[in-house]
Amino acid sequence: MKSRTSKIVLLLVIFVLVISFFAFDLGQYLTLDYLKSQQQSFSEYYQQNRLLTLGLYFLIYVVVTALSLPGAAVMTLAGGALFGFWAALLVVSFASTIGATFAFLVSRFLLRDWVQGKFGDKLKAINEGVEKEGAFYLFSLRLVPIFPFFVINLVMGLTPLKTSLFYIVSQVGMFAGTIVYVNAGTQLGQLESAAGILSPGILFSFVLLGIFPLVAKKILGIFQARKVYAGHEQPQKFDYNLVVVGAGSAGLVSSYIAAAVKAKVALIEKHKMGGDCLNTGCVPSKALIRSAKMLSYAKRAKEFGFKKAEVEFDFAEVMERVEQVVQKVEPHDSIERYTGLGVEVIEGEATITSPWSVKVNGQLLTTRSIIIATGARPFVPPIEGLDQVDYLTSDNIWDLRTLPEKLVVLGGGPIGSELTQAFARLGSQVTQVEMMPQIMGREDLEVSEYVQQKFVDEGIDVLTGHAAKEVRVVDGKQLLICEHNGETVEVEFTHLLVAVGRKANITGFGLEELGVQISERGTVSVDPLMATNYPNIFCAGDVAGPYQFTHTASHQAWYASVNALFGQFKSFKVDYRVIPWATFTDAEVARVGLNETEAKEQKIPFEVTRYGIDDLDRAIADSEDHGWVKILTKPGSDKILGVTIVGTHAGDLLAEYVLAMKYNLGLNKILGTIHTYPTLAEMNKMAAGNWKKAHAPEKLLQWVEKFHAWRRGA
Repeated sequence: MKSRTSKIVLLLVIFVLVISFFAFDLGQYLTLDYLKSQQQSFSEYYQQNRLLTLGLYFLIYVVVTALSLPGAAVMTLAGGALFGFWAALLVVSFASTIGATFAFLVSRFLLRDWVQGKFGDKLKAINEGVEKEGAFYLFSLRLVPIFPFFVINLVMGLTPLKTSLFYIVSQVGMFAGTIVYVNAGTQLGQLESAAGILSPGILFSFVLLGIFPLVAKKILGIFQARKVYAGHEQPQKFDYNLVVVGAGSAGLVSSYIAAAVKAKVALIEKHKMGGDCLNTGCVPSKALIRSAKMLSYAKRAKEFGFKKAEVEFDFAEVMERVEQVVQKVEPHDSIERYTGLGVEVIEGEATITSPWSVKVNGQLLTTRSIIIATGARPFVPPIEGLDQVDYLTSDNIWDLRTLPEKLVVLGGGPIGSELTQAFARLGSQVTQVEMMPQIMGREDLEVSEYVQQKFVDEGIDVLTGHAAKEVRVVDGKQLLICEHNGETVEVEFTHLLVAVGRKANITGFGLEELGVQISERGTVSVDPLMATNYPNIFCAGDVAGPYQFTHTASHQAWYASVNALFGQFKSFKVDYRVIPWATFTDAEVARVGLNETEAKEQKIPFEVTRYGIDDLDRAIADSEDHGWVKILTKPGSDKILGVTIVGTHAGDLLAEYVLAMKYNLGLNKILGTIHTYPTLAEMNKMAAGNWKKAHAPEKLLQWVEKFHAWRRGA
């Protein structure tokens, strides 16, 4: 009760003081104009009453800062102008810190218990961070103020940070900024005419004010680097400018860029050049999908005017073709090609031994920077009994030479859905099991329902809402035990494909020992520059996330390599604004930007424009007149927020929208662009036309109609 009364009294005092400040317009006395007009009077009073003037100034400064009132910056400048550099620096340095500490204590006394009691569970991570690194966080904010100082004072009061630590860090952290502002004040105090603003002293002070945030940021970077590199000795010279670990998409692009700008670069790969995309992912899967699609065309013979079409094939030969496709693409990612480009390719297992060294094949390589591009692997969930069977993943399914009789695909994402349809078309009896309510869960419900119905029509058994619990082998039969609506469901299989996602490769090559930070997602933590907590160690591709696509790996690699090589002079933040992707089922599903589900979840206003591909001449001629284009736009504008295309060649057709969104081109620009007739690309123009019709200027058209009637003499 006593504490509550004290809080009420303190609140009333603060309220009265703040209201008085604004009611009596006391802020007018804390402006440069007023202080300049009274400078002579203040100076004379100061000469006669030095200690009293300094004491009053000190007290007012503490009160203004403690109450978070506007005017502290002006008072700092005024202090420099009235008292001179050293006196003002001494007074302001302590007054600002004491005032900030009072604000900190008031915030803590009035609000911390309530905030922590109500939001403690949500603030757990912040509290732990403050307890561990609170001094450094505060020092960073003081040195490079991202937020106003009064906000920092109040927010820090809500955390577990010790008062003594807050005071000491604030005293040190604000000192550099105080020097700059006080110096500027001394120069302004000497200004006697408008011409004086061009004096060297004034100009230098303004330059200091302008560049101080940049200098402070650089100093902070040095402190951070010293802290993270503590215990590691940097070599005097380096063997390489860049060492890249992993020769998948991200590693290949990183090393290519480095070689192109004449840096000395080493690329280390322990398995196969090209990574997952070439060997076990994009290339083989699309080759298999293409073969399976040929069979689907044969089954649709009557649609194309043929009475009957039959295809004889050997599954082993189909898989051999897949392997041949991989081999045909291999030279693009080969050791020979990259060696010719100027990359030193090393086959072996890398271990990062320090921020500047990588060990491979018993040899220690020293390097200015490192890029981690180790990719990801199939995630295998801990399902009881799974180890009793020889389950398949996207890594080893390409070794098959006998068509699975009964294939269960565990997972309804892009990989699972693509392989589900491909193997069903090749003749396997396929059951797809997905624990969520829909397959392709990242897409709108209508999209997943459309694809699922296509699967069902092709004879695939799709089990959504089925959680895999156990694998059993009973009397020679292999069973996947699932739970659905509280009931047990048994699914028999001869082959089981686990396709429930991918897990970043973060272990076994030195990250743990070095202390490279790992995110909650299980990927390497990176900042917007693609740097880890070690400023010279970067990361790109699946191992970094958040997108596990080949094209985003290449995208990230550009930023990682350029920042690794030139970041000390100019750095670039990775741009995730426009990320496209496609699932290569039949029909294909391609998307960029928001879909309806995401827009609603994020409460982003939008309008929907649709175009049915069944209306498109070329699609009709090809007997591919199914699917749609759905565009989300900003209400009342042609600005594109997101696009989903469901239909044949959707992945290719999406590119026009990706370009438009990247360079802020609206639907009017697409509508005004000539598209070749008859092509599938016309669907983009037709969709833009539908948007235009829905936004036609009806009132203007009414007047135009009257104009034409007048022209006819009607």
